[in-house]
Amino acid sequence: MDNQLILAALVVPAFFIFIALEYWAAQRKKMTGIFKYENTVANISVGIAERLLNLLITGSFYGLYYFVYEHYALYSVPNAWWVWGLLLLTTDLVWYWYHRLGHEINLMWGAHIVHHQSEDFNYSASARITTIQSLIRNLFWCTLPLLGFHPAMVITILVVHGTYSFFTHTQVIGKLGWLEYFLVTPSHHRVHHASNEKYINKNYGDIFIFWDKLFGTFQKEEEKPVYGLTHPLKSYSFLWQHFHYYIELWEACRRSKSFSKSIKIILGKPEDLDQGIREDLERKFLSPSRKFKLSFRFKVYLNIQLIASLVILFLFTLYFEQLDVTDKTIIISIILITLINCGAMLEQQRWIYMLEVARVSLLTLYVSMLNESIGMFITFLIIILLIGSNEVSSRLYFRFVYGRQTENENT
Repeated sequence: MDNQLILAALVVPAFFIFIALEYWAAQRKKMTGIFKYENTVANISVGIAERLLNLLITGSFYGLYYFVYEHYALYSVPNAWWVWGLLLLTTDLVWYWYHRLGHEINLMWGAHIVHHQSEDFNYSASARITTIQSLIRNLFWCTLPLLGFHPAMVITILVVHGTYSFFTHTQVIGKLGWLEYFLVTPSHHRVHHASNEKYINKNYGDIFIFWDKLFGTFQKEEEKPVYGLTHPLKSYSFLWQHFHYYIELWEACRRSKSFSKSIKIILGKPEDLDQGIREDLERKFLSPSRKFKLSFRFKVYLNIQLIASLVILFLFTLYFEQLDVTDKTIIISIILITLINCGAMLEQQRWIYMLEVARVSLLTLYVSMLNESIGMFITFLIIILLIGSNEVSSRLYFRFVYGRQTENENT
């Protein structure tokens, strides 16, 4: 079994161990409001999708690093102890500019905005990375083998780089004295995630803060940060969170009725985009939000789905190389449907019932394939479709999920 896949699988339980420790520390310090249920579910859902889909492309990027190094390296950097320090500095400098451009160019902001949508700031928010963002980021990382750093060293330092940034997403750690002068601390990164006017577009560094001081984007933490976007999303929809900004860009380009203006929009700054477009699209595509009490039963049902997705992600990562294309396609589809379902549940969307039918159908197909029984699949599919099209079953489902107080709204 590949050691890299084992390490990648172990990241899943380690992530939740640290979230549990952070929650415990927050409770000990009597820090309330750090974890909100809906935000935490949304954060974890985005993280599961990123981990899942990145398994399909990570190997390709490692191969790309080697291709760039072997054919286009500008220098031959020796494998010496001091090179590790140089590589760490270079990696963080590349990150700074990738990160800054991700905030200053609409096309890149569309991938990065998901990371800033959470109105909570805790370790779960660090998981809000999309596969699109990973694709863009890995293209920037190609700079490192291009400069002559060996890909094996690059891959190792990227693990260190990514691990460090996880620990800066917290409110339970205060300022760290003299370390604040040269490292990106949780205090510095709280500023970066804040939507306060004085904090916007500040502190882009990942490990070292002196890049921000050098390039004029540094801001120390002063007033209490307010987290999230300056124009918060009005949805927990998994799909809307991922793609709303690209839909906004499409609409802005459509309204411009000019190719040259469209290019300027795509490569322009997010603050220059018409903010009224999102409101128009929300009215068009999003159902009116309904507030309802998150009952214990509702949370248990949703938590089971998230936990099941995490267990499957762990096993999927561990045995990734032993699965064929069909296995991977069905497993990924089941998990993605589940994540979409979790977001839709928080918004009381009626179509979650059809997602349930689709998910159970896929699961039945997979079990039937494992047992090599087409008869089993056809039998269970007929039963599922009959239940799925039954109005009584639908009503019982919504009563179970949302409770009696919302039954009339959903049926």
